[in-house]
Amino acid sequence: MFIWRKVSLLFVMLVAVVALISGCDDSVKDSFSRVKDAGEISFAMSGGYPPFNFYNSENQLVGFDVDVAREVAKRLGVELKPVTTEWSGIIEGLRSGVYDGILGSMAVTEERLKVVNFSTPYYYSGAQVMVKAGSALASPEELKGKIIGVVTGTTFADDASQLGAGDIKLYKDDTQTLMELNSGVVDGVITDRVVGVNAMNAGKYDIAMLGSPLRNEDIAVAFKKGDEPLLEKVNAVLAVMHEDGTLSRLSQKWLKADITTR
Repeated sequence: MFIWRKVSLLFVMLVAVVALISGCDDSVKDSFSRVKDAGEISFAMSGGYPPFNFYNSENQLVGFDVDVAREVAKRLGVELKPVTTEWSGIIEGLRSGVYDGILGSMAVTEERLKVVNFSTPYYYSGAQVMVKAGSALASPEELKGKIIGVVTGTTFADDASQLGAGDIKLYKDDTQTLMELNSGVVDGVITDRVVGVNAMNAGKYDIAMLGSPLRNEDIAVAFKKGDEPLLEKVNAVLAVMHEDGTLSRLSQKWLKADITTR
């Protein structure tokens, strides 16, 4: 009787271990099946980052990121559900499962890689200093001790610190940073180079680039840790979009330049 009980106990433990392993496998596989079962994929972005993602005059969410997200969803066989949210809390929203990914011009950094996973890059850019047109400043280094505006939660705050900014003002999006620069509230703004060039060429702001990009950035889609199956599917889609010229075409559409290759 004792031996039988011992064997039975071992059998129950073995079944429990197998069930646990199986349960873990299901949870790992669930990220892509979750999207397929829902028939949609939700990608987050700020909605205030033209020409990448912004609301047009008809209050429609448009831009390079939006078109890329829509094409990714189409190739996954699901509908796109775009989500606009504050950039400062966008990673926490992802980690909490509020949306499936972040496709909103997020740069890959070592710090972010500690808490989220990234796809292969879908475009490349750099950190650019923008100043008021006609500024007496001759180089980014001359912003030491001055006021620099950046969007909250971006890597540009680190750039401002390295330049020795006297004060770093944080804003919701680059519509606000560039307005403040245009009105003279800040001495300079650090943003994505393409965003700065686009704003300058649009003629809406009396601004100019100051010097060359401070550094280059890989821009990719962020995913929650543990959602590797979904990440792998999106990587496969992005690879094809690079190869067949879709990303290049969308870049030309929105930026009049191809920023999808180094």
